[in-house]
Amino acid sequence: MSDHKDLTEHFVSGSRVYDGTLLKVHRDVVRLPDGSEGAREYIRHPGAGAIVPLFDDGSVLLERQFRYPHAREFIELPAGKLEPGEPHLDTAKRELLEETGYVAQEWTRIGVIHTAIAYTDEAIELFLARKLTHVERKLDHGEFLELLPVPFDEALAMIQEGRITDAKSVTGLLWVDRWLRPRPASAA
Repeated sequence: MSDHKDLTEHFVSGSRVYDGTLLKVHRDVVRLPDGSEGAREYIRHPGAGAIVPLFDDGSVLLERQFRYPHAREFIELPAGKLEPGEPHLDTAKRELLEETGYVAQEWTRIGVIHTAIAYTDEAIELFLARKLTHVERKLDHGEFLELLPVPFDEALAMIQEGRITDAKSVTGLLWVDRWLRPRPASAA
C-alpha cells in the first residue's frame, strides 16, 4: 500500500520529439506524488473505432491483413482511426463500409479499450454491428485485406488457439460472447 493518497503526476515541462502523420511522440518531465521528478515518454493517437460485424446466422466477419510492425499477418476485426472531429460511431460505420463493403442497420456500443496505457493515449471504441447488408467495398489506397466470415464459436477457438491475438479483436469478440450474444434457453 502507498502512503500517497493522490497518485497524480503533474506536468513540469515537455516537448514533442516526433510529429508523424498518425502518431505524435512526446517526452515530458513530471512531478511525482512524492515531489521528485520523472520522465514520461508517450504516444498521442487520434483514437479509433472497431466493429464486431455479426451476421444473422451468428457468424462474424473477420479480416486477415499484414501488419508491418510485427512483420506478419493478423486476423482481426474491422477497425480504423478517427478523422479529426469524427464521432466514434461514424468512424465505425465508415470503416465497416470501406474495409468490408457492408453496412449495418443496428449498432450497439460495446465499450472502450485503452490499448497500451503505459505509453499511448489510444482509445478504441468497440461496436457490435447487426443486420448487415453488402453494398460495395471501398478500400483505402494501399490497403490490402482478405475478408473471413467464420462461425462465432470458431472465432472464439481462434482466440484460444492463439490465432487471434490482436487486443481489440480479442476484447470485442469475448465481450460480445459474454454479454451480447443470444444464448439458447437452458433446459429445465
